[in-house]
Amino acid sequence: MTSQRGTVTRTEEVYDELRAELLNLNGQYAPGQRLKLLDLAQRFSASLSVIREALTRLAEQGLLVATPQRGFSVRELSVPDLADLTQVRVQIESLALRQAVALGDVAWETTVVATHHTLERTPVTDDTGQFNEGWSVAHRAFHQALVAGCGSPRLAEIATSLRDSAELYRRWYWVLTDDHARNVPAEHRGLRDLAVNRDADAAVELLTEHIERAPRELIAYANQHDRPRLAADGGLSRSESG
Repeated sequence: MTSQRGTVTRTEEVYDELRAELLNLNGQYAPGQRLKLLDLAQRFSASLSVIREALTRLAEQGLLVATPQRGFSVRELSVPDLADLTQVRVQIESLALRQAVALGDVAWETTVVATHHTLERTPVTDDTGQFNEGWSVAHRAFHQALVAGCGSPRLAEIATSLRDSAELYRRWYWVLTDDHARNVPAEHRGLRDLAVNRDADAAVELLTEHIERAPRELIAYANQHDRPRLAADGGLSRSESG
């Protein structure tokens, strides 16, 4: 049992470190780059099973692509993929939220309010001005809570999986676009209020705009700079986003 717990812990450690590196837009991994299990096993002093499990989880979150006979590679970021992902997210998350508003109980309302409270009090950047990963965790928890009352664990899981797949695109949106007019905290407050007040139509309308705004701005940036594949050159520095 102790050995099993140790394996899980080591997998978590490898997963957390690789995820942070993949989400670091100025980091060592370029879109499309292949990851070699043996190299990672040596680097982390971990077994191949630990590395494979961590990479599988990252693939499930949309940060890596698992290909038969070729292993794992960093996901390519493209305008067609972003457009498709956004359309599917709107369809699935809207359905889940509408059902949650209709079926969610008081416990669901409480969780929505509580996770929003945490999100609103978690800064987006840390003391050094770098992105605060704690905000990303709180953001994920709030959106999970919104759809958790839908009455279908499978539907809620699909919605969360699609949202996770959009995380890297969200990072590029923050770096590359100049969307100063957006008030994200107000959008989250609106989603909280409309959900607990059982206004399904307005909640879905706001959620749709909330999901579509970042992709719309990012696609506009890509088209303006003739980039059908975002970061195809291996990454853009923050200075290039201005």
